[in-house]
Amino acid sequence: MNKKKIINDPVFGFLTIPNDLLYDILQHPYVQRLSRIRQLGLSNFVYPGVMHTRFLHSIGAMHLMQEGIDSLRQKGVAISDNESTSAQIAILLHDVGHGPFSHVLEHTLVSGITHEEISLLMMEQINLDMSPKSEQHLWTQRPLDEAIAIFKDEYPRHFLHQLISSQLDVDRMDYLCRDSFFSGVQEGRVASERLLKMLNVVNDRLVVEYKGIYSVEKFLVARRLMYWQVYLHKTSVAAEQLLIQLLTRAKELANRGVELFCPPALHYFLYHHITGKDFFLGSEALKQYALLDDSDITSSIKAWMSCDDQVLRLLSTAFTHRQLYRGRILSEPLSDEDKKMLSQHYVEALGIAPEDAHYFFVEHVTTSNTYSEKDDSIDILYPDGDVKDIGAASEILDVKLLTKKPKKLYLFQFRA
Repeated sequence: MNKKKIINDPVFGFLTIPNDLLYDILQHPYVQRLSRIRQLGLSNFVYPGVMHTRFLHSIGAMHLMQEGIDSLRQKGVAISDNESTSAQIAILLHDVGHGPFSHVLEHTLVSGITHEEISLLMMEQINLDMSPKSEQHLWTQRPLDEAIAIFKDEYPRHFLHQLISSQLDVDRMDYLCRDSFFSGVQEGRVASERLLKMLNVVNDRLVVEYKGIYSVEKFLVARRLMYWQVYLHKTSVAAEQLLIQLLTRAKELANRGVELFCPPALHYFLYHHITGKDFFLGSEALKQYALLDDSDITSSIKAWMSCDDQVLRLLSTAFTHRQLYRGRILSEPLSDEDKKMLSQHYVEALGIAPEDAHYFFVEHVTTSNTYSEKDDSIDILYPDGDVKDIGAASEILDVKLLTKKPKKLYLFQFRA
């Protein structure tokens, strides 16, 4: 069977699956599940075109990894074929642990574990699944061992990890290009091809050659604009907060023993108290999580529009019909008196119990971080061999502004 496939990507054109191992990993159910999870969660409430999936993003990031490694090799950086494949595997699987609608589950149905930690558990399980079972064909190491070491930054060549996770990695290059393309927000476009061509390695760290400094500046500005214009758009955040409140109410009802319609995977998380310790390799929690995708959530919410509980019914109907929370920026947190007045309003307007009023208004803080001096810096390589941080090298970027984490405090309210 020919496993060297070509995929037609609307952003980068024709992408190749370079070897059998990568093809087999792409066919794994954990990876195929990503085709049922949208990359931007609920941003389609604002930008209807953002229907692309985490699967497409992962393939695009794998392609950029291949391009980046080819560029480094042309500059004399020795990277073996095994290292190249392992780096591509690591970036292909970097998002494999994401749940439906981005981080919503981490705030509702699962506690004590992040999607990054789940990604690592899934990578370990894929590694086991793909290891030969016959004693006559034992590997000296399992096929994903090197990829997992690179992912965890335990591989001796740190720059390979930087290609996967840093402030100028192929993950960010792909999602900025891809999310800009599908949303139509042109301010997010970055010169990914030029950035990759300008990469080099000095003392086991990624650097960008000086003539690529303008592309780095554009990259950082684009990232900042995309966060406030797309990822943290007020309406997207309002939709996410409504979904969090909705699932929190469903979880509360499940804890009371109320039987709600939902597919088996969602039922498992609603009717069990799942924490990080439940996610060990091969566990039931990991198995059920791997079956959970966007359709489980949306189909359940549609069914809950006719459930007996008034709170869940109102929230589900609002979400399905896009009657999202209204949002406004607060100059200071709500006082106890403000909260009391809001609660009384919803008790009277909706005829709900006072203890349930908190589901209909939410205070929420959003924040973004364009650049952090504490993380792996973006280093610029000068022709004389000198290396400077982008903050010191750039003539137009202010380090204080780059590292500042602006915050917005919102009040989101149910439309009643």
